[in-house]
Amino acid sequence: MALRCKPASDSKPLVAVVGCGSWGRHHVRNYHELGALGAICDSQPGRRREMASLYPSVPIHSSLDSVLASPAVAGVVLATPAVTHASLARAALLAGKDVLSEKPLALSAVEGHELATLATTTGRILMVGHVLEYHPGLLALLDHVRKGTIGEILSVTSSRLNLGKVRSEEDALWSLAPHDIALLLRLLASPPNQVSAAGGEFLQPGIADSVWLGLSFPHGRRAQVHVSWLHPFKEHRLVVVGRRGMLAFEDGRPKGRLTLWRHEIRPGHPPALAAAAPESLPFGDGEPLKLQCESFLNAIATRAPGAADAWSGVRVLEVLEAGRRSIERGGIPVALPTTEEAVMDNATAPFVHPTATVDAGARIGPGTRIWHSAHVMATAQIGRDCVLGQNTFVGAKVSVGDRSKLQNNVSLFEGVELAEEVFCGPSAVFTNVTQPRAHVERKDAFEKTRVGRGATIGANSTILCGTTIGPYAMVGAGAVVTHDVPAHALVLGVPARAVGWVCRCGERLPARDTTEETQHLICPRCDASYTLP
Repeated sequence: MALRCKPASDSKPLVAVVGCGSWGRHHVRNYHELGALGAICDSQPGRRREMASLYPSVPIHSSLDSVLASPAVAGVVLATPAVTHASLARAALLAGKDVLSEKPLALSAVEGHELATLATTTGRILMVGHVLEYHPGLLALLDHVRKGTIGEILSVTSSRLNLGKVRSEEDALWSLAPHDIALLLRLLASPPNQVSAAGGEFLQPGIADSVWLGLSFPHGRRAQVHVSWLHPFKEHRLVVVGRRGMLAFEDGRPKGRLTLWRHEIRPGHPPALAAAAPESLPFGDGEPLKLQCESFLNAIATRAPGAADAWSGVRVLEVLEAGRRSIERGGIPVALPTTEEAVMDNATAPFVHPTATVDAGARIGPGTRIWHSAHVMATAQIGRDCVLGQNTFVGAKVSVGDRSKLQNNVSLFEGVELAEEVFCGPSAVFTNVTQPRAHVERKDAFEKTRVGRGATIGANSTILCGTTIGPYAMVGAGAVVTHDVPAHALVLGVPARAVGWVCRCGERLPARDTTEETQHLICPRCDASYTLP
């Protein structure tokens, strides 16, 4: 059964920040300024005393258990060491709390999948602290890329270098690269098909201090990430090269700088490059972490996760894990599974094809596959292990039950509710207004259409709104359903009329003897018996 969203509360939700180290204290400050700091938790007495002096009205806890026991706390922010993220997030989700975990979500893709699946099945919000996805400068860069300012992307280069804090639990790849990988996946709107990496272990055995990561994407596109905490200069730079220009974002200044070069590649033998002067591009203000905090609060209130949701965190973990394997193999490239292999290898994670659109706020159950050019609108709810074929459309507030299958070009508009194991053939259409006019707004007149468990809707059929199709009914190809269809009924034609009965397995039952008041019909395929009046 598809999970249903809780109604948004009028009051601002309260969160607890767990971990008050160098980064966690920034979370504390921001949530306090937003009026949403419900609790602070840290295992170190000195930090608890410091937080108590700075925020005397906020409850201070020494353990996560006492935080999770508080009914006032709706969400938990984990700013603890990376090695603790998975276990703490799991405990918070099981306690019914929404979670924002600092990156990485876990230290293995398997753990990440388990957490994302747990959040999906329990109806909890789980987000990852990929804070750069909220940076106004990088959001402006993404907007220019999507508008086609620089044309088709050819390559992306990212560097994150500093003489920074040396970690012992994770290497520079897992500590520094998640931000950059998350941005690359969003920029290129596709997972890489191959990852290679080389790392330098200069300070500790088994812990790479500098990592060079190469990613190959479909259509010959390439990306490179260089991260290091053993570098004399601080450099945070992202460069995107396109066919009609180049964009660069430099985050080494207080606000950062976004620059555009309208260079062009002119065809020829060899091709010629037409250089252009740099242009400084404006972008909005706002502290990225505060914007991320606001996004988490909004997600708790509306039940619509932000951009950096759990499954985006899992995709980052898959790239990180491939990079780690490549380093262990001496830089040998590691192929990521193809789309079909990824779906087969991971039955728990929903798969969304790069050309499909799933609006923020839609709920997609584990194991569901959404294929080419499909569109699922916000507030739609898709159950687990469903299949949405090419060009399918699922409107707002539509619910689709577990293990349902929508073939190519199926359209479900607002008001449609499919139970479990419903089959919709190619180009089946469900309407939601009985008297549509282009010049008359009738969104307040949408009618409910309900389809029972196991029903089949034939190819090119049309289901008028306000009707109910019973469990295991079968609507023939091209039929137009204008009235309710009983359970197990077979209907054909325009308008559709009942012509017989079908078994749960889909086999047509033998014709009834109309001379008898009641009789038993036996399915010729599975021997199931039905008593019809």
